[in-house]
Amino acid sequence: MAQAVDRDTNRPLEPPSEFIVKVQDINDNPPEFLHETYHANVPERSNVGTSVIQVTASDADDPTYGNSAKLVYSILEGQPYFSVEAQTGIIRTALPNMDREAKEEYHVVIQAKDMGGHMGGLSGTTKVTITLTDVNDNPPKFPQSVYQMSVSEAAVPGEEVGRVKAKDPDIGENGLVTYNIVDGDGMELFEITTDYETQEGVVKLKKPVDFETKRAYSLKVEAANVHIDPKFISNGPFKDTVTVKIAVEDADEPPMFLAPSYIHEVQENAAAGTVVGRVHAKDPDAANSPIRYSIDRHTDLDRFFTINPEDGFIKTTKPLDREETAWLNISVFAAEIHNRHQEAKVPVAIRVLDVNDNAPKFAAPYEGFICESDQTKPLSNQVIPIVTISADDKDDTANGPRFIFSLPPEIIHNPNFTVRDNRDNTAGVYARRGGFSRQKQDLYLLPIVISDGGIPPMSSTNTLSIKVCGCDVNGALLSCNAEAYVLNAGLSTGALIAILACIVILLVIVVLFVTLRKQKKEPLIVFEEEDVRENIITYDDEGGGEEDTEAFDIATLQNPDGINGFIPRKDIKPEYQYMPRPGLRPAPNSVDVDDFINTRIQEADNDPTAPPYDSIQIYGYEGRGSVAGSLSSLESATTDSDLDYDYLQNWGPRFKKLADLYGSKDTFDDDS
Repeated sequence: MAQAVDRDTNRPLEPPSEFIVKVQDINDNPPEFLHETYHANVPERSNVGTSVIQVTASDADDPTYGNSAKLVYSILEGQPYFSVEAQTGIIRTALPNMDREAKEEYHVVIQAKDMGGHMGGLSGTTKVTITLTDVNDNPPKFPQSVYQMSVSEAAVPGEEVGRVKAKDPDIGENGLVTYNIVDGDGMELFEITTDYETQEGVVKLKKPVDFETKRAYSLKVEAANVHIDPKFISNGPFKDTVTVKIAVEDADEPPMFLAPSYIHEVQENAAAGTVVGRVHAKDPDAANSPIRYSIDRHTDLDRFFTINPEDGFIKTTKPLDREETAWLNISVFAAEIHNRHQEAKVPVAIRVLDVNDNAPKFAAPYEGFICESDQTKPLSNQVIPIVTISADDKDDTANGPRFIFSLPPEIIHNPNFTVRDNRDNTAGVYARRGGFSRQKQDLYLLPIVISDGGIPPMSSTNTLSIKVCGCDVNGALLSCNAEAYVLNAGLSTGALIAILACIVILLVIVVLFVTLRKQKKEPLIVFEEEDVRENIITYDDEGGGEEDTEAFDIATLQNPDGINGFIPRKDIKPEYQYMPRPGLRPAPNSVDVDDFINTRIQEADNDPTAPPYDSIQIYGYEGRGSVAGSLSSLESATTDSDLDYDYLQNWGPRFKKLADLYGSKDTFDDDS
């Protein structure tokens, strides 16, 4: 707004006037992109012209005056892989089949220029990072055609044998690989699993292998992609195969029994040494080491059995009783002779077969009762039932029932009782008559023979007690005690004389006994002064005679050459082992001590390997300045003696020879 005013009075000279000033734009601002850098992804193998990303720039200048006429986009860096639309800023792929596995990331520089891109225009740039995303365009490939592996025959199922890996340059789910065994002679023995962390195929043992049966196996393993892109199916099968060869290594295996368990039978009461049966094991290794058998003594504490360590035959050591133990269970070890740690164990069940060695007996302590009343007298051809009996037999049923009951042959016609076999392993005992009286006999002992059905049969005689009891009119028992007899009040003269005679005899015996006890007996042993016996006197030291009670110094007899060191015995042990001759060893249960000692002496005399062996002995000796002097008796005749032996002349003819040898010197000289 502007107005003219008087300079002196400052009054307006005209009304205010409006002036409009328009600023004319010039191109002084370059285009600017919205972002300094851009990031974009595009799948690999995309077709040419595939849109990647659109970049946008702006210009602060007024486009009315043409200073920022529409922007033009161009690519400064990133050719020939990508292109950009000049008007829109859309970046597109420029080459086909770009491979991520060859190059994954690209850096593209885009320029935006104003004034339609003509000269004199201003420009701005931005950087675009383009990453190729993965597609499943590569099948898995094994880096080698054959894998070599090995497994020990001692390996257990589930143990890892080895690993294979097919390489797939794709990533993520496009690179996932699964493994399978598709062919080979080891399909039944091996399996393969996939380790998804390492993308490896893990070959594992499925069943045990045996080096002696087959030493090598071959497998055909296939690796295939889990996810397949249908757009690239034409590139071929997305899988690969490889050959895996597995060698079986030999291992020292324990012996193997031919059967998982054994069942043998032996008759009871069989003599010691009876063969029960045999177990057999073999070494599965190629070396075929010899086997040694033994019985686990924890399973045979009573040592009923022994086993031949070489051939596995089991024998009894004592007779067995089936009635005590019908089954015996033991365990047998089989171990390699050269490696005792390699051993196997097998259970052996031994059944003791029954032999008819037990006679049947009463099943219970039976007792019979019969009434003494004459009213119980049966009619003709009738008997009175007393008791029903049965029997038990410890033997097996084959040697037990059926039982046969009868009376012994000598009383088969017993007038009082009879036995009737019921043919059901029971029998009834009957009275043949009535009129039993307790005053005559209140107890009858009836022998009954019981036989079993074994082969050969066994029998026993059992005694049945039958009491005569008092009964009422209905036959019910009242009392089985014998009634007292009524004796005559007086005694006959003969009975009195007999009683007096017995009393007199007893008195005479007592008097004689007392008289003999009072008599002083002659001593059976002579007086001590007359007791002449031999005395054994033991001397513990070696000396010059009876008067020498001091032990001599043993050091004087030592070899001076051996003082500084111990001189050992140099035994020469025989080179061969002595085998005792058969027939010399006495029976283990022999009680003849003399035979036992003589046998041991004969064995020691005939055993060249028994000590002492032939050896070089080092003895201490006397020599080189010994203070003991000579102990030789050869010089005793030349030594002077102060003893006087003339008293020997008075000792009688027994000592005449000594008196002549050790007489007085004068006599000796005269004789000379």
